[in-house]
Amino acid sequence: MTFSMQPVVALTLGDPAGIGAELIARLLNKPEVYRLANIVLVGDAWLWEEGQRIADVQVDVSPVQSLAQVRGRSDTSRAAFLSMDTVSPEHVNRGKAEAPGGRSVLQLLNLCMDAVQAGEIDAICFAPLNKQAMKMGGLKHEDELHHFAEYLGVTGYFCEFNTLGDLWTSRISSHVPLKDVAGYLSEERIQQASELIYRSLLANGVEAPKVAIAGFNPHNGDGGTCGREEIDIIEPAVRALRARQWPTPDPFHGPFPADTVFLKAQAGEYQAVVTMYHDQGQIAIKLMGFSRGVTVQGGLPIPITTPAHGTAYDIAGQGRANVEAMWQAFQIACRMGAHRLKAHATAD
Repeated sequence: MTFSMQPVVALTLGDPAGIGAELIARLLNKPEVYRLANIVLVGDAWLWEEGQRIADVQVDVSPVQSLAQVRGRSDTSRAAFLSMDTVSPEHVNRGKAEAPGGRSVLQLLNLCMDAVQAGEIDAICFAPLNKQAMKMGGLKHEDELHHFAEYLGVTGYFCEFNTLGDLWTSRISSHVPLKDVAGYLSEERIQQASELIYRSLLANGVEAPKVAIAGFNPHNGDGGTCGREEIDIIEPAVRALRARQWPTPDPFHGPFPADTVFLKAQAGEYQAVVTMYHDQGQIAIKLMGFSRGVTVQGGLPIPITTPAHGTAYDIAGQGRANVEAMWQAFQIACRMGAHRLKAHATAD
C-alpha cells in the first residue's frame, strides 16, 4: 500500500478519567502503526501530554488545524495531531465517571463523524469510553452505537461485533434485560445480523468467512422440549440464508447449542458466531482473551472500533494499562478503512 492510498484513521483519547490517553501513547510509540494508516490524533493537548507521561514515552506528532488537512499530508511517518479544548484538567477526577469527561468524549466523536460525512477520514478508532459518564454528559441513547447510527443517518440494520483475533461475534439483542431477549428474536434479525457480520469479515480481509449461528435454549431446545425458538425462528432463518447466493460458498451453518459452538469456532471451523443475546457471546470471548478483545460498531457507513475492556478506572494513572486490545482495534480499523477507501476509489 502506498502512502497515497493509506486510509485516514482518526484516534481519540477516550474518557479522560480512564486509561485511554496512556493506551494511545503506547500505541503511537509502535513504529509499525505508521505503515498501516495516515493517522490523526484528536483530543486535548494536556491529556495527550499526560498520557505520554503515564506511559513513559515521548511521541512526535505533526500539528494540524483541521481534519481536512490530514489526507493530503506528504509525511505520514508520524501522526497528525488536532488539538481540541474539550475539558479542563481541574474538571477531571481520575477513576471517576463524570459529566465533563462524558461531554468531552461526545464532542470529539461527533467531530470525527462530521469528518466522515465530509469525506476527510476513512475509519475511527477510539480509546475506551464510559457509558455512564457519557449519559451524564448528554448521551441520549442506550449506548454509543445507537448514537453513531442516528448521527450518521443509518436506517438499516446495525449491531455491535466483538472480536478476539480471527474470531468475531455478533448478537441479535444487546443491552436489554435478559427477560426481554426472547421478544427480540426474529427470522429477519437473525438474517440481517448474519449477513452483516459476513460482509464485515470480507471487508476485514477474510476471503471465505464461515458463520455459525447459535441456538437460544439449553441443548438447542432439545427438539422443542426446552423451548421452540430454534424450531420456529432460528432454523427457518438459517434455511433462508443458505438458500441465497453469496460471494463465497456455503457461509452459514447452524443453529448449534450455545455451550459448544465456541469450541468449533476456537478450533477454526468458523470465523464468526451469531449469538442470540449479550452474555451468550461475551462470556466466551472474554474468557478466551479479555486483554485482546475488540468491539467493532457494525452496520455503519464507516469502520469504528475500540478495545472491549473499558476504561479500567481502577488502574488509571498507574502506567499498567495493556495496549494489546488497542493495537488489535487499530489494525481492524486500518484494514476496514483501507477496504472502504478502495471501494470508494473504484466507484469513482
